[in-house]
Amino acid sequence: MKILLVRVSSLGDVLHNMPIVADIARHYPDAQIDWVVEEGYVSLVRLNGRVRNIIPFALRRWRKSLGKPETRAEIKAFFRTLRAEQYDFVFDTQGLLKTGIIMGAARVVKGGQKVGLANGSEGSGYEGISRFFHTKSIPLDPRTHAVARGRLVVGAALGYDANTPADFGLPAVSPSDPRPDWMPAGPYVVYFHGTARDAKKWAPASWIELGAALAPMTILLPWGSAKEKAEAEALAASLPNARVLPKLSMADAVLLARHAALAVGVDTGLTHIAAAFTTPTVEIYADSPRWKTEGNWSPKIINLGDRGTPPSVAEVLAAARSLLSAH
Repeated sequence: MKILLVRVSSLGDVLHNMPIVADIARHYPDAQIDWVVEEGYVSLVRLNGRVRNIIPFALRRWRKSLGKPETRAEIKAFFRTLRAEQYDFVFDTQGLLKTGIIMGAARVVKGGQKVGLANGSEGSGYEGISRFFHTKSIPLDPRTHAVARGRLVVGAALGYDANTPADFGLPAVSPSDPRPDWMPAGPYVVYFHGTARDAKKWAPASWIELGAALAPMTILLPWGSAKEKAEAEALAASLPNARVLPKLSMADAVLLARHAALAVGVDTGLTHIAAAFTTPTVEIYADSPRWKTEGNWSPKIINLGDRGTPPSVAEVLAAARSLLSAH
């Protein structure tokens, strides 16, 4: 059986789609699974060895230069690659017009199915027009967890129960793994403090108080924009045990999450990556619903706060200490 998954963005959503691969492989061991994903997330999907082919999609970059011949040539090449294979099933687990168009362009064998979401979840960016490209639409409870949504859609189409513990198919950490120059040789804590929406952030004073209590452990501060870099530098100025990292690639950011002794982060993609690797992780919710993305597949993940009720420093510190002492 040949299957195409269409989940192009964003970072956390691509990650939350990954257990679908293990589900399919468990029930159909000979299935060949391909995936269309934004080019920036190819390195993440590549970590899952069960994915046969990754088809990079570059809409974010193409939008900036649609008039250029080389961009139009890239787009044509993308659709040519997409249509080179015939699939038994194509799954769009994102539910947007752009992912629907990709599904529509993909080829299926005679009797093949194109399956997607019949409805969105609360607060999602679901676009109902995406159903136009389906041969089958699967309805779900609007309050279904982000990891469960895609799994339930695929399970319903392929005839298996997807209500099992999530397996992200990510490689385990080995002490012999090489470490890049910017990574300490010993244990470290990583703060995933940055996120695009300010309301989801935890107060700088709280990060500083937590870091002081975790001393002398080294705290690493990644960033993804000039604004986040300035915020990281402000935290480091008040924390002698903290260090601002250089600009990291997606692959290096994954390494950062994977090798941490402890990750503490707000509701953002890199926090969820740490949780998917079952790195000891404290997830902080301040302005997003916890039910939607909380890590619920490992005792190494502690979820605190909720929309409108961020956790206190004491709560986060207690969670951090319990995870550090246990692991």
